[in-house]
Amino acid sequence: MHEHVPVPDPILTERRFDTEGSDAIARQQLATFPYEYQGKLIRLELETDEFTSVCPWSGLPDFGTLRVEYIPDALCIELKSFKYYLFSYRNVGIYYEHLTNRILQDLVDVCQPLYMRIVGDFKERGGIATRARVEYRRAGWVMPEPLL
Repeated sequence: MHEHVPVPDPILTERRFDTEGSDAIARQQLATFPYEYQGKLIRLELETDEFTSVCPWSGLPDFGTLRVEYIPDALCIELKSFKYYLFSYRNVGIYYEHLTNRILQDLVDVCQPLYMRIVGDFKERGGIATRARVEYRRAGWVMPEPLL
């Protein structure tokens, strides 16, 4: 005797939630302030465990911890503007690999650091957690050892 297994409703299994495109990322929100000790190296570390974006395939939410480490030259990232910038990803359908590179590029463009590293630790999806890391180092700049 065979047990009857119900067929999943295609409306539920193939459902896709609306997502926004990368044009919703509010890069213009980012602000900086002058680093008054230019020439004196400092390593700044920003971290939030409230980062969200959405899967570009399903539109379901993705959650992660985002870390930004940087050594400023003349400008520092203003934290309130950074928070609003990150919030703009909330409904954007974007892959982890793309969002970490996009955040790096936006922050480098805005504050022109000597060094920057972005690490995204994203929660499990389908049983697989993902960590994405990207780095920038200004051409010709030699990182001190050990890094502050």
